[in-house]
Amino acid sequence: MPSRARKPKSVKGTVQVKASNGRLQLVFTHAGQRYYLSPGYSDTPKYRRAAERKAAIIEEDIEKDRFDSTLDKYRPEPKAKPKGTATVTQRSLQELWEDFIEFKRPQCSPSTMHKQYGTFTNYVAALPTHDLDRASEILEYCMKEIPPKSCKRFITRLNACCKLAVRAGHIAHSPFAGMASDIKIPKGQQGSEDDINPFSVEERDAILEAFRSDQFCSKHARVKHSYYFPFLSFLFKTGCRPSEAIALQWKHIDRNYGRIRFMQAVVEGEDGRVCKAGLKTQERRDFPCNQSLQEFLRAIKPKTCDRESLIFPSPKTGTWINTGNFQDRMWKPVLNQLGIEYRKPYQTRHTFITLALDNGLDAKDVARLVGNSPEVIYKHYAGKKRNLEVPEF
Repeated sequence: MPSRARKPKSVKGTVQVKASNGRLQLVFTHAGQRYYLSPGYSDTPKYRRAAERKAAIIEEDIEKDRFDSTLDKYRPEPKAKPKGTATVTQRSLQELWEDFIEFKRPQCSPSTMHKQYGTFTNYVAALPTHDLDRASEILEYCMKEIPPKSCKRFITRLNACCKLAVRAGHIAHSPFAGMASDIKIPKGQQGSEDDINPFSVEERDAILEAFRSDQFCSKHARVKHSYYFPFLSFLFKTGCRPSEAIALQWKHIDRNYGRIRFMQAVVEGEDGRVCKAGLKTQERRDFPCNQSLQEFLRAIKPKTCDRESLIFPSPKTGTWINTGNFQDRMWKPVLNQLGIEYRKPYQTRHTFITLALDNGLDAKDVARLVGNSPEVIYKHYAGKKRNLEVPEF
């Protein structure tokens, strides 16, 4: 079968006419900078020819060293308004972003609004311009100042923001359409599996023993490491997210300790920590307890507590554990003293998943236990962490 000829790459300085969401866009690179120009045309044969003529003008200006890097020379002339028609000023990206945030707020969890959209809002505030006609400059700035993965996500959100503005009639089209696809992420940064670095069984056991025995705890410490031993043991035994463990109440454990019901999580919101109903990827998750976990739960349950009591309260206030304080004051020093490579407490979850797979649990069953999709388990764990052997046949 004859091989298909590869499409030749475009030469730098060559202006490509692309279509995005039914609108034409001129894309090219000059002097090391990527440019995007929206000529204001819909994608029809007639307007494509007009876009190609404008592309030829830009190519000629580049060749004759008279290129206008502001792109003002190549932008469409504003249409004349009929007499008596009020002039509408195009809204800035900052204003459109504020509308977009209010649109997203009821759809997202408090932690998503605080962590993801809070970060993106800071990015918007730091942009050198909020003029939508200067989208190319915005992209160039982002690619220099923001890490590639975050930059790609941010430009994707700016495009979503502008698409919402198009539907609302505030702008004619999104100048960020198609830009995210041109942001190349280095191979070593592409997958979230790079963040998965589970503890070995020996490391896990050493950490738990150090906390249980107060091995590195000062005699004058107001809170002993051993206070957090049940909390850490639970994380290693269930693979749940720390935010789920912190929110657990005794009413979420059935009477014979045979099942745990995860159905809420403590997350960081815009106004501080809140307990939200539902989990990261599902409304609730039932976790079956093996014999050792049942015995563990029976042992740590206080003689006097009600169903609403937290299973793992903070030592001073009795409210939710502050994971930031725990990480800085307890977790980091213990790992340092043990000589164990530092990883966040969230790696207890990755450790459980990896050990479950190594001990023969099917990836689909592990996915049910921890609240991930089978695809995530296959992609990030099953294909990466297990030893591969060829049987005799």
